Amino acid sequence: MAAKIKKGDTVVLLAGKDKGKTGEVLRIVTGTSRNTDRAVVKGLNLMRRHQRQTQNQDGGIFSREASVHISNLALRDPKDNKPTRVGFEFKDGAKVRVARRSGEVIDG
Repeated sequence: MAAKIKKGDTVVLLAGKDKGKTGEVLRIVTGTSRNTDRAVVKGLNLMRRHQRQTQNQDGGIFSREASVHISNLALRDPKDNKPTRVGFEFKDGAKVRVARRSGEVIDG
């Protein structure tokens, strides 16, 4: 199945402590374990990480993004910046993603 959310997309978080906030997808996590179909979004779902000091790096408490399940993300409509579902259509012989809310082509 084609990917509805890709790296570089602007998405809206639908659930969790940062519900309603938007951010850019930094990477998509795929694999065969239970942590599949997840995305890391810039500035959302931040967690605090205690880091031990090493020879190369100082220790301390750092914030970094944790992954979010893709079902809790919705693509931002390019027309009105609200969350939208994604569909697929064929335009000029190429398969493109389309915002269901406005019908705008997302890429292509």
